[in-house]
Amino acid sequence: MPRPAVPSFVPFPSAYRVPWHVSRADPAHPLVINHAAEPADFVRVFRDDGGRDRTQLWGQVLPAEQIEVCLCAADLDEVIVTVAWFRQADGLEYVWRFVA
Repeated sequence: MPRPAVPSFVPFPSAYRVPWHVSRADPAHPLVINHAAEPADFVRVFRDDGGRDRTQLWGQVLPAEQIEVCLCAADLDEVIVTVAWFRQADGLEYVWRFVA
């Protein structure tokens, strides 16, 4: 006799604190700092402002490493910065956004 199909339960991953901190000492050049204890892999940054050079490929960002995002040509009241990365622990891609 056939048995009813029971979908297998796949637990959601545990909560994960976003590793990024943004220092806005210079609003046109915010520093993005990896505050995690682990590196972030294949990090990409996207600027949503319609200007040139909208995508930056950062590669691996180590713990405590800081990288500057140049927003000189952007309207600081309108620009949105998106950071995407992979985590070594689970291989998943994460995305986080901030405004200048």
